[in-house]
Amino acid sequence: MLKMEKITIDSPESKSINITNKNIEQLKQLFPEVISEGRINFDTLKKLLGDEVDESDERYNFTWNGKNKALKIAQTPSLGTLRPCKEESINWNTTENLFIEGDNLEVLKLLQKSYHKKIKMIYIDPPYNTGKDFVYKDNFHDNINNYLNVSGQVDSEGYKLSSNTEKSGRYHSDWLNMIYPRLKLSRNLLRDDGIIFISIDDNEVANLLKVCNEIFGEDNFISNIVHKSRASISNDKIISSNHNHILLYAKNKSVIHEYRKQFGLEANLDDFKLKDNKGYYKYAPVDGPGGEAKGNPYYEFMGVEGYFRFSKEKMSKLYQEGKVIKVGNGLQQKLYKKDFQFSRKTVTTWWDEKLYTSSATQQLKKMLGGDYFDSPKHIALIQKMIELWARNDGDIILDFFAGSGTTGQSVLEYKKNIKFILVQLPEPIKTFNYKRNSLKVDKDQDKEEFKVISDITKKRLFLTAKSLKNSNNGFKVFKLDKTNILPWDADFENLEYIIKQSTQSIMDDRTSEDVLYEILLKYGYELTASVDKKVINENTIFVVAEGSLFVCLDDQISLETVEIIVRLKEEYDPEMTQVVFKDEGFTSDIVKTNAIQILKQADIDDVKSI
Repeated sequence: MLKMEKITIDSPESKSINITNKNIEQLKQLFPEVISEGRINFDTLKKLLGDEVDESDERYNFTWNGKNKALKIAQTPSLGTLRPCKEESINWNTTENLFIEGDNLEVLKLLQKSYHKKIKMIYIDPPYNTGKDFVYKDNFHDNINNYLNVSGQVDSEGYKLSSNTEKSGRYHSDWLNMIYPRLKLSRNLLRDDGIIFISIDDNEVANLLKVCNEIFGEDNFISNIVHKSRASISNDKIISSNHNHILLYAKNKSVIHEYRKQFGLEANLDDFKLKDNKGYYKYAPVDGPGGEAKGNPYYEFMGVEGYFRFSKEKMSKLYQEGKVIKVGNGLQQKLYKKDFQFSRKTVTTWWDEKLYTSSATQQLKKMLGGDYFDSPKHIALIQKMIELWARNDGDIILDFFAGSGTTGQSVLEYKKNIKFILVQLPEPIKTFNYKRNSLKVDKDQDKEEFKVISDITKKRLFLTAKSLKNSNNGFKVFKLDKTNILPWDADFENLEYIIKQSTQSIMDDRTSEDVLYEILLKYGYELTASVDKKVINENTIFVVAEGSLFVCLDDQISLETVEIIVRLKEEYDPEMTQVVFKDEGFTSDIVKTNAIQILKQADIDDVKSI
């Protein structure tokens, strides 16, 4: 007998991707012999790896109190969902930008299927662990409820333990337990040619380097960029600290290195002022900087003796082509403008373009009308990172510590059609007291336009989008919440709830579109996938991604509705095989059974109910 598989709160489709199962599957592909009855035989794995296994008590490693729990938290699937919020969005039907309000740990879990290996660049400016910034502890057993508590949606007392001071006893451990699972999950979202920039100061840069070396691999470390973030001098310091660090890692450095000539800023073509019959050109040195230590060859050529950038054979070839000439007592290479456009200007690890946080603070104050952040990043700083590598149409930039929304504004104002995904916790607004040099929660918030930081982020994105005319200059707003699927609760004293569970699968306060976007996440569709809404015979059919998926969540679904879906399949995509209904939506069990048969005859095999 044909049966329709039901998606429940315990089924795989209702959860985010299971990282542990995914890792086991990858291990199985590499070493199938180590898997026995679904379990890993470590003795067999050790034998296969031979001498590379280090079982000594004394070995180099990086650990802290709570690390194992932090790893388990990263591997625990989320039971949450992202609910669409169209009324707070701009250009919902056309934009491919996302702003997600919620705990970034849970959001990163929910994005694992839909955005696996799709992010070109991640930039984050996480809490620096100064004792004044916000870090709350994740809950291994139920982080969704934990999030609802600390964000004030359930318990107004949730912020009493929000600060992380040195008096806590586990000052660095608490911060590491916060950052570790988030970085672990973010790596899965990077493309093979993806990169991550992380802003940090001296408080945690040493620990962050060790964490990133473990998660991304030491071989994928590119550089520790030093950014001059302020010009003023702090007289209360022994030495005034005027810089921040920006750690840069690659998902796969070998891929980046292969295309290193494309990694950099736009070349200044104004330097090409000389001209001959081959076009405009400029001179470049042929001597090898660093000499023998850098592997540059030493020889004599055209009466000039020394270390050169090229081998003698290549130097002779360039000379014959007229690209190396003798100028005075030395040799110069002629670089032509037409050839130079395919390479880019290499940057250094010292960034000093006067992109100070003070000027960014003033820009934000002028835009929003108040002091809400004491050290936001400069738009030009983020755009410099974008310009280095993630500048092509369609590239996605992820920032899961969005703060004031600098990354979002930087992307919106960028000259190419790149996209962003921003995530920000609805953290209470804190005002900066410059006299006391401390952050405090605003006690008079009723007079403020903004209640939480995510309100600031959305306002900044709104004002930026409204000032621009490109159709992509909007953003879709989603909010983290519990799953839309009604959970099973065997409370036998509550007969009313038990009866409700047997006849209802969706929570009372949820809409069809709430459920639709949860289905998209579980099936691995991007949140910006096209959704056509077809209303036929009083039934609403959602056509997702040009007909790749059909969803009908109405009541009173008849066989006529099912036959309409079959016709729409041929109209949109004859290869389509996925359909989702609401379990109690059919007029009868007989209609449900016949619906499965009709769909199967149309070669639609993946039919589920929720």
